[in-house]
Amino acid sequence: MRNRKRWTLWSGAAVAIAIIVVGSAVGATAATDQKAQNLRVIIGSDPPSLDPGLATDTTSGNVLANINESLITFGPAPDYKAVPAAAQSWSVKGPIVTLNLRKDLKWTTGQPVTAADYVYAWKRVISPELGGDYAYQFFGIKGAEEYNSCDPKKADCDALKAQVGVTAPSRFVLRVQLKAPQAWFIQQLNHQSFNAVNKATVDKYGDKWTEAGNINTYGAFNLTSWKHDASLTLTKNPKWHGAKSVRLNKVTLTVITDATTAENSYLAGNADANETDLAPASVPKWKKNPEYKTNGTIGTYYYGFNVKNIPDVNQRRAMAFAIDRKAIIKFVTKGGQFPAKGFTPNRTPGSKLILKNATMPAVSKLAQAKALMAKVKNPKTNINLYFNTSAGHAAIATAVQAFWKELGITTTLKNMEFGQYLEFIGPPPNSDIDVYRLGWIYDYPDAYNGFELWKCDSGNNSTNWCNKKYDAVVSKAAGTPNDDARFKLYQQAEDMLTGPNGALPIMPIYWYVFHSLVKPYVQGYETNLVDAVDYTKVSLR
Repeated sequence: MRNRKRWTLWSGAAVAIAIIVVGSAVGATAATDQKAQNLRVIIGSDPPSLDPGLATDTTSGNVLANINESLITFGPAPDYKAVPAAAQSWSVKGPIVTLNLRKDLKWTTGQPVTAADYVYAWKRVISPELGGDYAYQFFGIKGAEEYNSCDPKKADCDALKAQVGVTAPSRFVLRVQLKAPQAWFIQQLNHQSFNAVNKATVDKYGDKWTEAGNINTYGAFNLTSWKHDASLTLTKNPKWHGAKSVRLNKVTLTVITDATTAENSYLAGNADANETDLAPASVPKWKKNPEYKTNGTIGTYYYGFNVKNIPDVNQRRAMAFAIDRKAIIKFVTKGGQFPAKGFTPNRTPGSKLILKNATMPAVSKLAQAKALMAKVKNPKTNINLYFNTSAGHAAIATAVQAFWKELGITTTLKNMEFGQYLEFIGPPPNSDIDVYRLGWIYDYPDAYNGFELWKCDSGNNSTNWCNKKYDAVVSKAAGTPNDDARFKLYQQAEDMLTGPNGALPIMPIYWYVFHSLVKPYVQGYETNLVDAVDYTKVSLR
C-alpha cells in the first residue's frame, strides 16, 4: 500500500499564534473528551479515497479498517498468521477457498452483510470501468485478469464477468476458485480492496457514495462527518457485533499536513495522538520521551526511475550507489530506520535468503558510482526528482541531490500535494519525471506483495520498466505453495531488481519503522504492520 503523506514544511506564524490562544482552554476540553471517551488524532493527509476499490494509501486504509471489518486480521510476528474477523472460519482445498462469514455483520442501514455483497465488491474492483489500481491483487482468482482486461468493443465483458471465480453458494458462504494454490491468499484478505461494498448505496449515490451521510459500512465505527482536508469524525457503531467491548465513543481525525504545526498542536493538548510524522529536527528531543512510540512494519521507502528518461542501467546503478543510506538515517530522518539492501524489507518472512545477492550499499560507494557513470554514453545530467509535499521527503531529496552532484548531475527538486502527486506519477508517469519518491507498506506479510508491483501490468509500476522474464518468475512464485521453494523464486526476482545484474528500475533507500506521539492516558494505541490503528482496542483513562 502506498505510504501516506508525512512531514510538510511550515512557514506560517499565524498557526502558532492560534495554537497558543486555543491552548488556554485545552485542559478542560481534553478532560471532557477523556471522560466521554472521545479520541482526538492528528493525521498527515486527507484520505484520497474511502472507496475500498480505489483506496491505495495507508491513511485511507486506516479509516477503512475501522469503518469496515476485514475478512481476517494478523496474528503476532514473525509469522503474522491469519486470525478470523469478518470471516469466522475458512477451508482451503487446493485452489478452492471457502470462507464462512459471520452472520451478525450489519450494514449501517441495518441489513445483514452477505456473501453476495463480497461477490459484487470483488467484481467491481476488477471491472474495466472502475479502473482500480488494486485490481491486480485479484488476478490469482480464475477469470479475474481476463475480465479486468476486457475491451467492451472487442469482447463480451458480461460473459467474462460471469466466469470470475468468486461465488456465493449460500447467504453467508463465499467461495473462491484460484488459478492455482496461493500460500498467502488468506492473509491477503486483510486488505481493504477485499471489503464488502453495498451495491444499493453505490447505485444511489454514484461517485459520492463514500461521503458522510451516504456511505454504508459494517465496522466498529461509522463515518459521521468528513470535512475534506480538515477532519473526519468516526462514531461508535452500536450495531457492530462487538460493540459492547468498544470503549471509545468517538474518534476525531484532524488533518494537519505540516509537521511543526502538528507537533505544536499535540503539545498544546489539542490531540491525544499525532500521526503526522515529526520533522527530522524534532526527533532527537522526543526519542527518550515515553510518548514517542516506535512500531515495526514491513515496508520500503524508495526512489523509482522513469527508465524511458534514464535508460542506461549503468547510470541508474551509479545514482543508487552514490546514495549514503546510513547518513540519511543518522542525520536526516533520525528515526531508527534500516538501510535498505534491496526492495524486500528485512522483516518479511524469508528475507535473509531473498536479499542474499541484493546490492544496495548502506554507505555511499562513490568511486564505483563514478566508474559506472563513466560507462554511460549519453548520461542524463539534468534530473527532475519528484516527491509529495513534505519536509521529511524534501530533506531526503536535498541529501540525495548533494550525493548526485558528485556524479556531475544537477537535480531539480519538485513537490506536489499527495492526491495530485499520485495522479502525476501514474502509471504511466508524467514524462517530466526522471525520478520519483514513494513508499510501499506491505498489504500482507509475503514478499510477493512487493514483487508484484513491478510486473508489466501492475497499477503501481510507475517506472515504465517491463520485463516478461521477471513477470514469469513472479507468476511462478504465485503458484508455489511451499515456502522454501517460493523464497528461492523470490530471490531470483529480487536479483532481477537489485542484484549485481539487476535492472534497477528502483533504488530502495530504507526500510520503514513507524513513529507516533501518544499521550500516556491513551491505552491500547498500537500501529500494526500495515500502518493502521485498531480503535476498538483503544481507551482513555
